[in-house]
Amino acid sequence: MDAGDERLDPVRNFTLTGFRLEQEAWRQFASAEDSQVIFNCFFNTQDYSHLFIHQQDGARLSIGLDFPQNVRTKVICVSKTAREVVTKENVRNILIIQEVQGEDAKTFIISVSEEVTCPLLSNHGTSRSWAVGLAEEALRFMERQRNEALVMKAQIDGRTFLAYPDAFRDDCLYDNALHDDSFQGDTEGRKWLDTQLLHACDSTIMEWVKLVSEVLQQDSSQLVLDGLEPLPSEEFNFWRSRLRNLHFIQEQLMSSRAQQVLSIAQRAESVYLSSLRDLHTDVQKGLDEAEDVARNLKPVQQELEKLQQMKYHQLGNNMAAVMEEVRLVWIKSEFYCRPCRVVVLLQEICTLFIQMSRSFLLGKDLMRTLGSEPGQKMEDVTLVIWTLNSLKEAFRLCRTQVEVDQRQDGDTRSWDFPSYLVFFRLDHFLLHLQGIQEVFSVSLQLHQLDRTASVGGRMWTDAIQEVYQDFLCHVTVLCDLTCDPTNPDDQSFLKHLSQFWVQVSDLERRLASVLSRAFEDCCISSSGAKLVKMFGFILDRPLIHDQLRPYLVRLEEMVLEELDQIESLFFSERKESDTFCMFTPSHAAGLCWSQQLRRRAETTLNHHRTLQQLDQDSGVSELVLQRFHLIEDLLRHFRDGLRTEWSSLLDSDCGFILEQPVIQKNQQGMLGVNCSNTLHVVLRELRYVSRKTDLELRPNAARLFTCRDDITRSYLSLSHMVSCYKQVVGGVLTEDFSLIQDQLQDLDLNQNLSELHRYTWGSEGLQQQVEQNRDMVLLLHSTVSQARANMDAMTRIIQGWAKLHLLERSGESLLEVRDMEQSYRHIREEGEELLRLTQVNRSLYGAKDSSESWIMYLEHLDDKVQDGLFQLALRSMHFLLDNMNPQSCCTFVTVSLQLRETGSVFEPSVGVGLSDLLQTIISDIYTATSLPLRISVSRHSNYQVSLQQSSDLSALQQEVKNRLLQVREEAERLLTRLDRYSYLWLSDRKRVMQEFLTYSRQLGPEELEAEETPPTLNDFQREINSLNTLREEVDHLDDVILLHSWLQVDLRAFKGSLLSVVYKWRHLYTDYLLHSVSERACIIVQLPSDRNHHPAGSCWSPAA
Repeated sequence: MDAGDERLDPVRNFTLTGFRLEQEAWRQFASAEDSQVIFNCFFNTQDYSHLFIHQQDGARLSIGLDFPQNVRTKVICVSKTAREVVTKENVRNILIIQEVQGEDAKTFIISVSEEVTCPLLSNHGTSRSWAVGLAEEALRFMERQRNEALVMKAQIDGRTFLAYPDAFRDDCLYDNALHDDSFQGDTEGRKWLDTQLLHACDSTIMEWVKLVSEVLQQDSSQLVLDGLEPLPSEEFNFWRSRLRNLHFIQEQLMSSRAQQVLSIAQRAESVYLSSLRDLHTDVQKGLDEAEDVARNLKPVQQELEKLQQMKYHQLGNNMAAVMEEVRLVWIKSEFYCRPCRVVVLLQEICTLFIQMSRSFLLGKDLMRTLGSEPGQKMEDVTLVIWTLNSLKEAFRLCRTQVEVDQRQDGDTRSWDFPSYLVFFRLDHFLLHLQGIQEVFSVSLQLHQLDRTASVGGRMWTDAIQEVYQDFLCHVTVLCDLTCDPTNPDDQSFLKHLSQFWVQVSDLERRLASVLSRAFEDCCISSSGAKLVKMFGFILDRPLIHDQLRPYLVRLEEMVLEELDQIESLFFSERKESDTFCMFTPSHAAGLCWSQQLRRRAETTLNHHRTLQQLDQDSGVSELVLQRFHLIEDLLRHFRDGLRTEWSSLLDSDCGFILEQPVIQKNQQGMLGVNCSNTLHVVLRELRYVSRKTDLELRPNAARLFTCRDDITRSYLSLSHMVSCYKQVVGGVLTEDFSLIQDQLQDLDLNQNLSELHRYTWGSEGLQQQVEQNRDMVLLLHSTVSQARANMDAMTRIIQGWAKLHLLERSGESLLEVRDMEQSYRHIREEGEELLRLTQVNRSLYGAKDSSESWIMYLEHLDDKVQDGLFQLALRSMHFLLDNMNPQSCCTFVTVSLQLRETGSVFEPSVGVGLSDLLQTIISDIYTATSLPLRISVSRHSNYQVSLQQSSDLSALQQEVKNRLLQVREEAERLLTRLDRYSYLWLSDRKRVMQEFLTYSRQLGPEELEAEETPPTLNDFQREINSLNTLREEVDHLDDVILLHSWLQVDLRAFKGSLLSVVYKWRHLYTDYLLHSVSERACIIVQLPSDRNHHPAGSCWSPAA
């Protein structure tokens, strides 16, 4: 409530004047949150009638709805003349504002008046010097002030104070009036005093009768008659306050002063004496009534207080207990068994439950969840409706019980008052809640539009989503309302609610239009039924249902058409058994086909039932049921005929199978399972029969059906046995044929299989015989399979030798002589594995070492080993020849040409060195073939000896030697070409230099003597240039030369050594020139010093 509200103006003005405050103090006080809450409760509700404002310590204002305790200052009391909401229009008429003293001030005034002021003023000695009448007037004023304080205090406590006559100064006033000596002999004075006292007593009696009459005339139903909505607590408080007030009145009437008034009235024979006696009687009757009612209402109060402590969902089950207590009040109470009082109490109970219901629904927050999750709030509203209806039901049962009590005991009165007097407000509230419940129900229905699938395409889906979005907008308006929707008298909410229903009707018409087009597009009943299931939550709305009714009728006609199609399909295809199923027995397929037709008819009938939920008044339902029963009868007759025919044919096939032998030999002489296809078909049909328990089996079929599991196991065992036997005998190899024949004879398997030919599928002991033969065949199959697996493993080892690389090329495409020990170890280990697997096979076959079949087996395996080693050696020889091929143009072996003191040489030597290398490689190849031990015991030499005798390997070895001779010749030609530089390392450089210095050239081998000619600088230049040309020629020699396309000669070391020799020859000449020039320079430097030391006429010689 705003601090500037006009309704607060009277209270503000009175408060500012009474407490002498500034406007700012009032503004701060009225703007406080606590003050606004209390102002709202007082001005905007009917529950409170008084408002109290007082000053606390520090001149701070305080406000409350109850009279403040222990307040020493004055209190401003704001009261309502009626229980109504204070508005701007009635604020001047309904409010009474008065200033009262605090509790301590009232007590102080009363105590001072009774104990100090009044006794002093009553004492004639004290007031003897005063003016005449002043003491009496002061005394009367103090007594009036005391009486007003007593009245105010009693009113605050809810009690009625009976004021005494002003003429009574104190308790001895009456005695003084009767025995005062001043009046002895003065008859007129005494008469005047008696008249004064009698008049005061009569006035007091009249005032008492009026006050008590007002108290006794008060009725708890007055609040209801005033149009207010009191709670049961008002009723209980009324009777409790009434009882306390009547006790207080009775105590006052029995006090000494009240007895003085009675005595004076009796002596004077006052006309009000009877009124005073009636007053005593009325007070006593009122006390009896109040005690009776308060005592009997207490259980009702306790039960209601217990309910107020419960959870709301527990109230409905405890309504009967409340009504039972009300019934007991009606029966036990002498004064409360009046319809008007029970009606008032029941109305107040209804008001209490309405208030609890509104609190449970959270008032303004009730509609907040309408746009998101209305389900929970709808459950709450439904719970409230059920709870309030439970109250009405409890009232009905209680009224019935009262009537029963009346019939049993004539003293009990019945509740003959109309029930609408009790529930008129509750019914109005229920009707309002049902409207809110309908809002939530519609919201829940329309919220489901967002979760529906596509309907007839994107256009219809978009239309439904548009309706949903508009609905959300309308719901948002209700969610944003600030009013209390649980208040049935709130016209603003009712206005918005009415507008919402108009909008919902518009949405329903739009939905009906969209769904009409969707139903119009349905060409089969299943589509319509799907639509009904998808939108069943909204289709029951009257407006939508009325518009969709023609389409629902059309869908029901489709149901009839689909049933007619099923009947036509039955008559057209019942003779064409091939169309049923090609993977199942024809009769079983026919039964399955009929079952499918039945399910199809049932599905169509279910579609009709789905549609019928919305159109129960349609006359097509009976016709649909008749057509369905007709189709059901046709299918039943068809199935009965199929069962009879199937039973006959199955019995014939079973009789044929039971007489056939279990195995037989085919045209190639191989074993096979007899009648396997026929038996498989019959067993499959029997498997279908086991699922169809209603098929009658004839004797042969019943016999085979009984032992079908044993026959199935025998058939599977035979099939497995024959398959294994065929694998052993049909896939036999030449080398192990004799060994397998020996095992067949040892096991007597051929004889046992011959005995099995005499058994039929119906023979006794078939399974045992089959199991016995199967175990022997499986044992033989396992043995042979393992032996063949070992043979395959040995074959893989031998084939691996043929792919083994003893020689490889390095990354630079040169020959890499691998570590043969690793290959040797690998071949040796595999040879040992061959021997081990050979011994395992001997154990598996159970052969003796000396048996002919085992010796043949070993010789065959030995030939395979020797062939594998031959392939290993052959692969290595071909590797050498392929890489020594002149046409390969790929480096295979590398040698280096070195310059020694003796001349140029190859490292390793192209002659002996390279020959030794190749011979070593060939020897290693043959050594690898000697590593595996001999498999055959009849052949004593190792595999190397046998392979060295091979002409193919010898021819390849000779070809390697020939190619080595060819490359050796070409290497010698290379050395011959390089011998033209031999003079550089063979000539004596000192001798040659000496000849050059003597003859300026090198003498030829024919020249023995020549003319001495010292060399000039040009001669030196000629020799140095010649050496430079030679250096360039050597520098342009190839670094690498490939001989015979496979031998690579590295000339880099040779070139380096030869260039070093050339440089030495060049330095020989250059060093000589440098040395000569240095000597000449030293001589030139020394010449000036020599002139200073020698006499004149001396000279320097150039020859020096």
